[in-house]
Amino acid sequence: MSSSSALNESVIEPLVKFAKDSKQLVAKCTKPDRKEFEATAKSVAMGFLVIGMIGFFVKLIHIPINNILIGS
Repeated sequence: MSSSSALNESVIEPLVKFAKDSKQLVAKCTKPDRKEFEATAKSVAMGFLVIGMIGFFVKLIHIPINNILIGS
């Protein structure tokens, strides 16, 4: 009987708690309105742009340095 109790405490109870917590989280979630969605989309676009520009300039600097080190 102790193995069944141990199984219940170590496997079943955490799964039930996780399912209950997940259900509460989904119940609290709301769909963003248009203004919030646009703000998020603008932030993500700016992030992509900044990261892309950083990558472009690093590559732009890397090509001549690589040619000097390796030699053509």
